[in-house]
Amino acid sequence: MADYTAKRIEDIEAIYGGGFRRARAALGVEAFGMQVIELPPNFEDYPEHDHSEVGQEEVYLALRGSGEIEVDGETTGLDTETFVRVGPEARRKIRSGGEGLRLLAIGGVPGQPYEAPEVTKLGAPDPMAAG
Repeated sequence: MADYTAKRIEDIEAIYGGGFRRARAALGVEAFGMQVIELPPNFEDYPEHDHSEVGQEEVYLALRGSGEIEVDGETTGLDTETFVRVGPEARRKIRSGGEGLRLLAIGGVPGQPYEAPEVTKLGAPDPMAAG
């Protein structure tokens, strides 16, 4: 058999109320992090964050819809034609546009083997689940 995996986004395990899909784990990717983020229209509550503690850089690409990303006070658009790379030290905040935003996020630590955070593993508890 050929070594490949194909999954529809809708069939990938979701957490955070459906806003985060465990794409890396569902596809069996081991070399880098990869998740799908779903934001409703005009959503502004995605947490501002950086990855300075672990040194992870990220690349974002809108799969559907549009929005913007603010990186250290500078804002650029997110759409289906624009890749955005963000370094580990940079603080980032994502906002969706009027039609919502489906965003592919790819990440890894330069020069280091990838270590998947527990929350991204299939079957791991949903941090938003009552418990």
